[in-house]
Order: sequence, then structure tokens, then C-alpha cells
Amino acid sequence: MTIAAAAPRDYLVRPWAGTWVRDLALIGGAVALTALLAQVSIPVPGSPVPVTGQTLAVVLVGATMGLRRGVAAMGAYVLLGGLGLPIYSDGAGGVAVVVGPTGGYLLGFILAAAVMGHLAERGWDRTPLRTLALGLTGQVLVFAVGVPWLALVAGFAPAEAIAAGFTPFIVGGLVKGAIAGMLIPAAWRVVRRGQRPAEQG
Repeated sequence: MTIAAAAPRDYLVRPWAGTWVRDLALIGGAVALTALLAQVSIPVPGSPVPVTGQTLAVVLVGATMGLRRGVAAMGAYVLLGGLGLPIYSDGAGGVAVVVGPTGGYLLGFILAAAVMGHLAERGWDRTPLRTLALGLTGQVLVFAVGVPWLALVAGFAPAEAIAAGFTPFIVGGLVKGAIAGMLIPAAWRVVRRGQRPAEQG
């Protein structure tokens, strides 16, 4: 049984899925995209958490790959980085990163992919406004895990953790949500145009 057979609801990459080989290729591509965007990293003064492109990758993966593939992709990303591959921000890797101050954000990627994938399978990724809401939901979930983890590991008070691990990223989160809101519905229109002749035939 393939992942596709277990997840009958529709999602953007479904036309390219259906076998384990294709599933692995899609998951590998998602890991590579996340690793690439992770290298877009801007330090935040006074915070161990940089501004990165990782959450944009999480939004795109979660909103296009469905629940099972999205979770598999983000789980593989966290696992491979934890094993030492230099795929986290600034080329970092290893268990120390996962259990360090920013590790909660990495684990939040998996939760965000699960929820976003579940909602995308139910049509939340078809229009710009709903996709924007979907992207913002995913990012909020990342912070919902990352900020308390940061407070616990770094010894920050709740207000300090919010100031260091959430507030500096609000504007960037809105921008990433807007990017997803433009790209994903447009991609759906392309997919539907490509499917139309086959359906008519």
C-alpha cells in the first residue's frame, strides 16, 4: 500500500504521487527545499533564533503534500539534521541543535505539516485568503512549540521568550503567508488546466 492509497483526499502534489518511488522523491525534494531555505538566515540581536526561510518551506510543504507526506518530509528533515547532516540554518546539524534552544521550532515543523496537510486535503489551499490563513496557522503552530521550548531550555521568562522567539518574526510570518497565498492557488489553477484534457477524454 502506498501513502496515496491511505490518503484519498485531494492535495496539490497528488498527480505526481502514487508509488513508493514517487513518494520518496517528493519527500526528498521537500527535505532539500527546506534545507536550502534554511541557509537564508538573518541573526536577531538578543535572540538565539534567527530569521530563516525554513518556515516558508514548512508552509509550502504542509500546504501541498497532504498530511502523511508532509509529516514524513518534516520528520525526515529533523531526523537527518539530528543525525549530523548540515541542513539546519547556517549549515548546522546534530543532536545538540535538536535539544538546544531552537529545537522546539524544528519539532514544531512536524506538527505544522500535520495540521496544514490535514486542512489542505479539505480544500484550505484553493483560494488566496484561505491559503494565507493556512500558512499563518502553520507558522503559529511552529511558534506554539518553539517559544515554550526556548523558555525552558534557555531559561527565559515567558515574556522574554516571546520577545526573543516570536515578536521579531511577526512581519516575516505575514510575508511568508502572503507568498503561499499567491503561489499555491496559482499552482492549483495550472494543475487543473493540465488535468482537464484527460478528464474530457
